[in-house]
Amino acid sequence: MAELTQGEVVYSPKTLQVWRALVNWFGFFFQIFLQILRALGHHPLLSSSSSASSSSASFKSLPVVELQELEHDSPAASAVEIADTPDADSDDRIHKLTVVLDLDETLVCAYESSSLPAVVRDQATEGGLKWFELECVSSDKECDGKPKVNYVTVFERPGLQDFLRQVSQFAELVLFTAGLEGYARPLVDRIDVDNLFSCRLYRPSTTSTEYREHVKDLSGLAKDMRRIVIVDNNPFSFLLQPLNGIPCIAFSAGQTHDTQLLDVLLPLLKHLSLQKDVRPVLYERFHMLEWFQKQGIPSTSWK
Repeated sequence: MAELTQGEVVYSPKTLQVWRALVNWFGFFFQIFLQILRALGHHPLLSSSSSASSSSASFKSLPVVELQELEHDSPAASAVEIADTPDADSDDRIHKLTVVLDLDETLVCAYESSSLPAVVRDQATEGGLKWFELECVSSDKECDGKPKVNYVTVFERPGLQDFLRQVSQFAELVLFTAGLEGYARPLVDRIDVDNLFSCRLYRPSTTSTEYREHVKDLSGLAKDMRRIVIVDNNPFSFLLQPLNGIPCIAFSAGQTHDTQLLDVLLPLLKHLSLQKDVRPVLYERFHMLEWFQKQGIPSTSWK
């Protein structure tokens, strides 16, 4: 048998099996870690209550849009009777669509920098995600009476800037977040450098209902409910107007190859911008009325 030259190392089959097992276990626990990261490290003041988020976990989010479906005309009539908007104009003109966008887990995701592991930031960077750190002044006070400063790491959903630019060409953009203004406003300033949002609404503008808090009432944003939609990862946010809601998949730092904004939402919004009434189209696609009823929310709560 030939002698081993200096520097050569021979691993027994048993040793190799042990190493493979360790690598597999590490990968398994790392995936679990990424799944719970949002719950443990997610910044609570940039999103709605945790109870609402957990309750919507079983909801089937917006699937990939079939472009062939969008090429067909919308259904002539829905199985659900949709009342006309009393204040809507009587003419046949199609007014500009209003698109209301949620912020956290829809356009971005944010984490407290102190609790964010470096490996998550490194993985997001390698995957091409854009991110930035933000200094947020809290309403809380330090022991010396000075305002408390928190540092937040924000990840932009892939295609965010292009999405906002394209949608603004055919729709009026409104930002509506359940986050506190002290945290959300500087974040929006960073992602909306061209001032594409015509209006920004924060947690004080939300409504508390018998079933959920931080509900986003659209009735004060548009006189014509036929021409307004809201995109939100939490469907309970639009429980007052379920026929105007578009539920989307929640975004997190681990989703480096996410394509929701440009490949899914943008084609759908373009299609809706051509409809005189968006509600029959959205009902046929998502059947949100039935979904809310299954959650124990009766139709009497809808506006």
